[in-house]
Amino acid sequence: MSIIVNHVTYRYNAGTAMENTALNDVNIKINDSEFIGLIGHTGSGKSTLVQHLNGLIKPTEGGIYVDGADIWDEGYDLKKLRGEVGLVFQYPEHQLFETDVFTDVCFGPKNLGLSEKEIQLRAYEALKMVGIEDDYFYQSPFDLSGGQKRRVAIAGVLAMKPKVLVLDEPTAGLDPKGRDELLDKLSSIRKETGCTIVLVSHSMEDVANYADRIVVMDKGTVVYDDTPRNVFKHYKELKEMGLGVPQITETMYALKEAGFNVSTDIITIEEAVKEILGC
Repeated sequence: MSIIVNHVTYRYNAGTAMENTALNDVNIKINDSEFIGLIGHTGSGKSTLVQHLNGLIKPTEGGIYVDGADIWDEGYDLKKLRGEVGLVFQYPEHQLFETDVFTDVCFGPKNLGLSEKEIQLRAYEALKMVGIEDDYFYQSPFDLSGGQKRRVAIAGVLAMKPKVLVLDEPTAGLDPKGRDELLDKLSSIRKETGCTIVLVSHSMEDVANYADRIVVMDKGTVVYDDTPRNVFKHYKELKEMGLGVPQITETMYALKEAGFNVSTDIITIEEAVKEILGC
């Protein structure tokens, strides 16, 4: 499933004294099975953009095209689209509401009109996919840890078998171990299902380690759209936007400034080890 964001502008409270332009002439193409990192400081337009991808928000100007069709054309099936482009919000509590975990994950596929057997099978598979053990299936989702709540929220979307999975800050508030476990799971899910993943994140390390491509937003516009290595070459510009680069890249810049003959074109710890040992 390809998604094209074509010259999209979005204004909150358009036509009022409170009008605010959140997106300004944004153009992006999302291809099948990509893992895209979407980064930018608070207020850059990231969350507004991802809500356009499955029709939760209608552009003030421009269009959203899925497999060549304008999703805002009359007669377009937005309900079907929202099953195919699944959005996991930053706060899992916004998506969890049933009395127990299993019933919560069943909610999405139940709305697709599937048989009870298929609904339960999808819920079971999705919970297993994100690493939730059977012991938690019939607990209240609100009794779980923050990391477990996030996994259940993701499972609820996965149970609908989306072609595109959009996650808004899924690792926020998690400790390093929990963050790595969740991102490893997402990477595995992508390999198993072939779905596209769009990861909204403030963590440069996360997108450096997992994304094929990074889209950088600032003040409602796309500033960079390239591979992680090429994006992080813009060290000074990213700093000026209040973003920065992965810590290991910053370390390599510091070593270079200190007189060591090392490359600054490094984005992972593994690359840094090879570079330093090779000096």
